[in-house]
Amino acid sequence: MTATPHFTGDASPYGGGDPYADYRTADFPFTHLVDLADRRLGAGVIAANDEFFAERENLLKPEPAEFDPERFGHKGKIMDGWETRRRRGAGAAEPHPTDEDHDWALVRLGAPGVVRGLVVDTAHFRGNYPQSVSVEATSVPGSPSPEDLLAPDVKWTTLVPRTAVGGHAANGFTVDAGQRFTHLRVNQHPDGGIARLRVHGEVAPDPAWLSALGTFDLVALENGGQVEDASDRFYSPATNTIAPGRSRKMDDGWETRRRRDKGNDWIRYRMAAQSEIRAVEIDTAYLKGNAAGWATLSVRDGSSGDWTEILPRTRLQPDTNHRFVLTEPALGTHVRIDIFPDGGISRLRLLGSLTEQGADRLAARHEELGG
Repeated sequence: MTATPHFTGDASPYGGGDPYADYRTADFPFTHLVDLADRRLGAGVIAANDEFFAERENLLKPEPAEFDPERFGHKGKIMDGWETRRRRGAGAAEPHPTDEDHDWALVRLGAPGVVRGLVVDTAHFRGNYPQSVSVEATSVPGSPSPEDLLAPDVKWTTLVPRTAVGGHAANGFTVDAGQRFTHLRVNQHPDGGIARLRVHGEVAPDPAWLSALGTFDLVALENGGQVEDASDRFYSPATNTIAPGRSRKMDDGWETRRRRDKGNDWIRYRMAAQSEIRAVEIDTAYLKGNAAGWATLSVRDGSSGDWTEILPRTRLQPDTNHRFVLTEPALGTHVRIDIFPDGGISRLRLLGSLTEQGADRLAARHEELGG
């Protein structure tokens, strides 16, 4: 684990104008990976020992934290984050909290996976952020309650040791645990507020679940699909195309800038494992004047080699879910969609099942990660 070392200490008091003008952030090497704590995947903050000033659920809101300098309630300033009360010592002779005193929140990941990096964002917490944070992780099957997770026999692995953080800053941590986790315990020492938590990594699906499903979406984030690369991410990330559910607004899909050359845009995906694709959905929901004009779909088996076209160049309609049944199953590990000339799609669904080789490799990976 490594941290961004210079984000420590107080930020300046808010002086008016854009509250993000003096926000401290950096380009972290892991933020292109899926957020395992995305609410769209089913993540949640299931418990916290204290949320006196601001609710724990704010931690996983998808949008950046907002700041309203005039917003106060009966308990004080209302913040867009998770904020606990100020801790006190045992009495007048010992007014300060002990070194062990801290607050905690339990986070259920939306999809179990390997954590590669975390962002503990203290946006707008300028003088009321925690002095330090620590993050632990565990893997517990099923749907454990907070009491189950806090039981003494549950093994927790430290992802981020107790580390000083800064106020009004995106505090980033690279993680190299190499295990599959289902839940996190976020600790703030001794108290304070955190605006947002982002948990970037790789989904590690349960092979037994996928086997029971039989036919499923082979490229969905929740099933272990990934975006490996894309030609353009100008308006919105390509990962949106494999997010759960249908798009609910224009920026919930993938949209590219307008091309002024004769090229085209594309996304390359890696499926959960080697699979046979039998049907395809290409959705342009909410893309009305900016949907892709045409699309082709190609597959290959392995990380290199030639692409085989499985869906020829096909006209797409705006704001429409297009369904295609393939004449014969297409075998492979990677898929590429090309759109012509530019524009966007909201979702791509590849319906099929794992091959015997794909199922074996997925099971071996699951065991390797401690699943």
